[in-house]
Amino acid sequence: MIGCHIGRCFQVTVGGGSYQEGLTSVLQGVPPGMLLSEQEIYGDLLLRKPGADELSSPRKEPDLPVIYTGLNAADTIENAGNRNHTNGTPLTILIPNLDRHFIHIKQYQDTNRTPRPGHASYASFVKYGPDDDSIGAGIFSGRYTSTIVAAGYVAKKVLKKCGIEVFSYVKEIAGVRCPEIAAEKALEYTDNYKRMRRDLDPFYQEIYIKGRVTMEMRFLEKLKVFAEIEKEIDAIRDKAPKSSPKTIREKYGVHAVVNCPDIEAAGDMVQACSKISATGDSAGGLVEVVVTGVPAGLGEPVFNKLDAELGKMLGIGAVKGVEVGAGFSVKDMTGYKNNDQMHSENGKVVFDSNNAGGITGGLATGQPIVVRLAVKPTPTIDKAQHTIDKYTLENKQLAAITRRDPTIVARIWPVAENYTALVILDNLIMHYGYQMLKQKV
Repeated sequence: MIGCHIGRCFQVTVGGGSYQEGLTSVLQGVPPGMLLSEQEIYGDLLLRKPGADELSSPRKEPDLPVIYTGLNAADTIENAGNRNHTNGTPLTILIPNLDRHFIHIKQYQDTNRTPRPGHASYASFVKYGPDDDSIGAGIFSGRYTSTIVAAGYVAKKVLKKCGIEVFSYVKEIAGVRCPEIAAEKALEYTDNYKRMRRDLDPFYQEIYIKGRVTMEMRFLEKLKVFAEIEKEIDAIRDKAPKSSPKTIREKYGVHAVVNCPDIEAAGDMVQACSKISATGDSAGGLVEVVVTGVPAGLGEPVFNKLDAELGKMLGIGAVKGVEVGAGFSVKDMTGYKNNDQMHSENGKVVFDSNNAGGITGGLATGQPIVVRLAVKPTPTIDKAQHTIDKYTLENKQLAAITRRDPTIVARIWPVAENYTALVILDNLIMHYGYQMLKQKV
């Protein structure tokens, strides 16, 4: 699988599958000297994981990460204070599959002869043959996106040190669209939403806040605890802090389920999606990503344009379209309306609009970068569909009996956010190097 790698200066290689032993991210290009913990990586992973609310699959994977390589296991000299700092070597993050039971494997075995419409199951069978990892869709499952979230968190942490913020939110679900929101307000809302999810996540509280897994433990000690957690998933979930939607809104100022910076629109999204889900069907929508603090000139021309690199987010499962700035709506504009005119204020360039989404010619303009992803409805639905027997090519009918998401949109925004961070950091390293070199010649 040569397609499981991204980046030039900041590189990420992922592996694993939905019902394999787990998933892995290997990061190269992480700068040394950065304190890093599994708790903070999990703080992003819990935003994507299933089973958190009524809009996600009931699968109970906790998505607990283990940092396997890339950190100093002890102070490099006595009292150096650099234990658990990145050391510049490849950083490996493991995400074991803990909610992997035979009853669910059997459901896939019983239906794997008949590919699910909308899934990769037919094409992957043609490509890989009978040994195709079709239990839970393997690496074509949405579970592989946990590797992107884990790697992207590290990239976001580096970017933040450089004054760059990357954040994302749900723009639309089931035809209900969030109104335009100022970037500052959307960032504040998203930060509050993340804090709410951490505070109310039972695994975050039980595993990390209460210290069952710590960065002082060795790898095998952590795995021993993970083996215990595998048997306690339901018990830990039952310990989830209880909080009503009203209390959440009053305390955090956010919607309890959907990360949409307009609470009323978020409520309408849930209602519209639930109505569709009640019929056995699923809903799609839009995710918006915003990046602020990007230096002007970041990016490359022609084949490696910054917007072209962001367009690779089509590699996220269920994403069928990526647009930057005004995107496809430019077809209805005139040149005068579409052009982002500029003027000077106090020695700085100020743009009158941002239809370009912060990128022209493949290079950042210094404005906020704005990217939107079109997310298709969850292909696994509870409705009879036409399919075939992939061994005999007989016509068949299929109805879902496996766990499913009413919509994927509410879980894809953290994937889009962290994928974007990977692209921006990769380009930032090149940008810094090029600008430094420019000063030397």
